[in-house]
Amino acid sequence: MTTPLTEPVIEVATPAHRAAAVATVVSAFAADPAFRYFCPDDETYLSDAEAIAGGLFDSRVGHGTVWVADGGAAVAMWDGPDAPPSSHTPIGRFAVYEHAVAAVMPRYPRWYLGVLACHPERRGQRLGRAVMAPGLRRAAGAGLPALLETSNPGNVAVYRSVGFDVLEHLTVDAELPVWIMRRP
Repeated sequence: MTTPLTEPVIEVATPAHRAAAVATVVSAFAADPAFRYFCPDDETYLSDAEAIAGGLFDSRVGHGTVWVADGGAAVAMWDGPDAPPSSHTPIGRFAVYEHAVAAVMPRYPRWYLGVLACHPERRGQRLGRAVMAPGLRRAAGAGLPALLETSNPGNVAVYRSVGFDVLEHLTVDAELPVWIMRRP
């Protein structure tokens, strides 16, 4: 039986969405190259990925730049141009990644999509596009570009389909490819 597609409910995330948003990120990124680079040990993946996803959510949720679809089935975590410095302190391989990406990330005013995730059970329903849209509208309304990075080669085509172009390509720690993408 197929579930009929309905318009998703998109809302600004609050701390009450944390558990659902973190669960979505952890599930969505279980095979993601970056998250597996950050959390390579299967035995500790769940706790390590929850800590990373929770820290990323907590550092952004109070700024009105995190959106959830259908209560957290998809989540987009953005930083606006006036975002305060992150209170999230990456450690280990996540810190290596963050440092490498920061070294090439443009410093001009922009909207930055730090996390976009859709729960695997809801893939194919265009929730990722829907939950990303408010940030894209805010960027366009301010006349600013939107930036993101991905380490998943399959995502490059997906992001191109919504107007992003590759701005930079790098390799982190001689093993993890990363594409920095920009949407004018």
